Amino acid sequence: MNAFPKTLQYYKFCAYGFLKNLRFFDIFFLLFLRDSGMSYLEIGTLYSIRQITVNLLEIPSGLIADALGRKSAMIFAMLSYLISFCIFYLAHHFFHFSIAMIAFGIGEAFRSGTHKAMILEYLKLQNLLSIKTRFYGGTRSWSQFGSAISSLLAMVIVFISGDYRNLFIISFIPYLLDLILLSTYPKELNGRLTVDKEGTGLNSITGKFRQTFTDFIAIFKNAASVKAIFSAAAYVALFKSLKDYLQPILKTTALSLPFLIAFETEKRTAVLIGIIYFFIFLLTSFASRKAWKIEQLVKRLPKAIDLVYLTGVVSIGISGIFLWFNLPVLAVLSFAGLYLIQNIRRPLMVSYLSELISSKVMASGLSAESQLQTVLIAVYAPLLGLIIDISGIAGGLMISSLLFILLFPLIRLSAIDNV
Repeated sequence: MNAFPKTLQYYKFCAYGFLKNLRFFDIFFLLFLRDSGMSYLEIGTLYSIRQITVNLLEIPSGLIADALGRKSAMIFAMLSYLISFCIFYLAHHFFHFSIAMIAFGIGEAFRSGTHKAMILEYLKLQNLLSIKTRFYGGTRSWSQFGSAISSLLAMVIVFISGDYRNLFIISFIPYLLDLILLSTYPKELNGRLTVDKEGTGLNSITGKFRQTFTDFIAIFKNAASVKAIFSAAAYVALFKSLKDYLQPILKTTALSLPFLIAFETEKRTAVLIGIIYFFIFLLTSFASRKAWKIEQLVKRLPKAIDLVYLTGVVSIGISGIFLWFNLPVLAVLSFAGLYLIQNIRRPLMVSYLSELISSKVMASGLSAESQLQTVLIAVYAPLLGLIIDISGIAGGLMISSLLFILLFPLIRLSAIDNV
């Protein structure tokens, strides 16, 4: 059966994802930093600063969300994002960008894993866990549709104004709407906070943290859970480290295509980037919605996750080869595989993790996965930037593909027999 009950809360989940992905600056972010005078090494360092911030706060934020309320954690995350947008708009130097990245990282730490935990809590309360891949894939598809719409609107804004900086202030609007939306979520989705009412005051809070921490530690006593967290983190780390490098590839492509030649380079780039990202995100929206069919086709969820990992990693290597031979159009098409696989793999991965991690500490468990992502990104993003400064983007893509193929035997889930 393909259908499932689409309640008001389901549409709220979808609306949250749609608004969250109206980050108009996203598809121009690396170009914005380059225009601000940053080298690829400095850009990689900024990404590392953001991820280190997330790393320091990831597990504490998950424990806070599980113990004191997930809705409050999400609202705090939105406020942190809004502060970062304002700083980015005003920033002109590496130090200013670093502060903005820290504020953004705080938002990421309190958001990552928390909203997924709220979705899984809702499914548990509604006895709908059997359709978790389909349900989460459906909400994620709206996130990707938001990215598609964001791409077109960002294209128009840059084409008219010629300034990437304005995108940060305009992104303020959907995030403010998301903050208001989150405040309407039912208290039942807060998790332990709403069902554990024994005790009052400081003792009660301390007890909640103690029990949450105990349940969290239990995750790492299960070898299957640990390997699944490593597998989940590896591909997302690759994706987040590489995804913005599509922007300079598209800029190169824009210069090589004989259209809109009457316009200056930045406007030609804006049009091509906006259109390409629009179609990529439409495809990723469809991919998220249909990810559950991959699970059905392959039969075993761990094997499906492994297969899509390898497909995504190989597509990056192929993109690098095409770019090396000066075939930017084919490189862009191959690079799109990184985005498609991320949005097929993520619903499968969240579904798999929900089978291994207790719902009581799902936010903490997903935060542990996100923390591992941040460690990998904090190490790899500056290294990737240095590689690209030395050997170009093509070299960076091919080396990344090779490294993550070599990593695969360590994170292969289909070798686990007890799931």
